[in-house]
Amino acid sequence: MDNHADPALPLGKGLVFLMALTTGLAVASNYYAQPLLRTIAEQLSLSYARAGIIVTVAQASYAAGLLLLVPLGDMLERRRLIVAMMVLSAAGLLISANAGSLALLLLGTGVAGFFAVVAQVLVPFAATLAVPEEQGKVIGTVMSGLLLGILLARTIAGALSSLGNWHTVYWVAGGLMLLNAVALWRLLPDYRSGSRMGYGRLLLSIGDLFREYPLFRRRSLLGFLAFAMFSVLWTSLAFLLAGAPWHYSDAVIGLFGLAGAAGAWAARQAGSWADRGYARQVTLGGLLLLALSWPLLGAGSFSIAALLGGILLLDLALQAVHITNMNLVFALSDEARNRLNSGYMFVYFLGGAFGSLASAALYQQFGWIGVCLLGGAISLLGCAAGIYGWRRGD
Repeated sequence: MDNHADPALPLGKGLVFLMALTTGLAVASNYYAQPLLRTIAEQLSLSYARAGIIVTVAQASYAAGLLLLVPLGDMLERRRLIVAMMVLSAAGLLISANAGSLALLLLGTGVAGFFAVVAQVLVPFAATLAVPEEQGKVIGTVMSGLLLGILLARTIAGALSSLGNWHTVYWVAGGLMLLNAVALWRLLPDYRSGSRMGYGRLLLSIGDLFREYPLFRRRSLLGFLAFAMFSVLWTSLAFLLAGAPWHYSDAVIGLFGLAGAAGAWAARQAGSWADRGYARQVTLGGLLLLALSWPLLGAGSFSIAALLGGILLLDLALQAVHITNMNLVFALSDEARNRLNSGYMFVYFLGGAFGSLASAALYQQFGWIGVCLLGGAISLLGCAAGIYGWRRGD
């Protein structure tokens, strides 16, 4: 018999930290390849467009996991589910560590990405365990860990690749995931939600939620556009920095992930502002900042200062939009949080898959200017969608 964790009890800081660390480690598996794309392309004799498929597979497999695995959090005991997904994601990383061909690397990437959605089981779990008045703050804190995982994955991958090679990155990452799984087994509380739906009905109910809640549809669209911009930037950034006039190494390219670390602060702060009723203002402000980031990024072909400023602005604004989206979406239904998160994040990562595929193809054909024009166009669509949502009251 499973014990039910009491959601009325506040989370301890240690457990919140473990959840934040876990989300960071899990989601990082989708991003280790980005600063290494040039090196992988050279070693496996790939074009930039083909190398970009690695990132697309990571995003698409993550999106599939969001749709097929995350709803299980409303059906199965959470601790066992979370630990099992961590172990299977680690197995995918170890397959990548042994890869000597694109096919095997894509297999490992797909397995790791599919089960890395454990991060998205942990986020609603944290929201469930938090007291209502601290829910936004807890979501923001756990999501800060996720953001740092996305950003520091590039820095750590670049450093480990320079110390060893790109395989070293995946060996270390897989080992860390297994150690983290042990900590989760020991420290997470047992918890099973009240849903008694079958798996098929559970999946179909995600579509019902989209039909039932217009806010859910609009916020998911904003998530798609925001994360598409993020992937447009980060997929092609390694190509820009590895080529003329910069000619940076993997380690130096990885350091650019640190430029967006302020987004981790934005995640926590945005959650607190959403708790105080300012979600609409934070959303619209974030969308405007996303639009303003692209002229700076465009100047990055000749100015590192402009490029760093654009990265900082884009990552900060993305997190402000994303956290307010999640805070409003989670508030729609306590019993369906995993399914709401599944639907929202599925659309969110479809945006990422679209952005990475389009970015690599455009860079191959038109260079950095094509990438920035695409990002700018998506940002204008985001502003239009944000203004429409403001008029609708969300």
